[in-house]
Amino acid sequence: MKKYIVTITRQFGSMGRPIARKMSEILGIEYYDRDIVDATAKKMNLPVSTVSDEEETAKNEFFNFLFPLGIESAERKDKIFQVQRSIITELAEKESCIVIGRCSDYILKDHPNLINVYIYASYEYRLERCVKDLNMQPELAAKMITDVDKAREKYHWKYAKYGCMDNKDIMINTELFGVEKTAEVLANIVKEKFYD
Repeated sequence: MKKYIVTITRQFGSMGRPIARKMSEILGIEYYDRDIVDATAKKMNLPVSTVSDEEETAKNEFFNFLFPLGIESAERKDKIFQVQRSIITELAEKESCIVIGRCSDYILKDHPNLINVYIYASYEYRLERCVKDLNMQPELAAKMITDVDKAREKYHWKYAKYGCMDNKDIMINTELFGVEKTAEVLANIVKEKFYD
């Protein structure tokens, strides 16, 4: 088996994180998402909220989705991106893994064994998942779907110079199979490509 990387870019509410978690179980490799934010905060000596899910208000949750390290100046945002780039590159050099978001598809574009995935679903499906699986109020879920998708797209254009859906090897609609089966389908593609 070759050392490989899977990057996942996703629409909010398309269940990209649970899919990545399930893929990591199937493939026996790590997946990195919030740990990148935590490592960045540590390296930059910035605070990251450690409030438990029970104590987190919807407002804080919304804020953290949009601005995981707070609202900062353009210079600070650029510095955060550079630190995250360094962390993502180190993770990719160390081991096979799945990296979620943060322009990882762009950062790792020269990696020899890379599959870039885009996970999406209809607005209605995502709204339902946010309400049923993430226990969000419908109004907040609708706002987050719009605002978080817009923030992710803007971030991607700023640093990668292309949109979230561009330069992907695989695009998959979660609605087709649900979380478990989507993870299995993607894991099987990875095995076909990289496992001897």
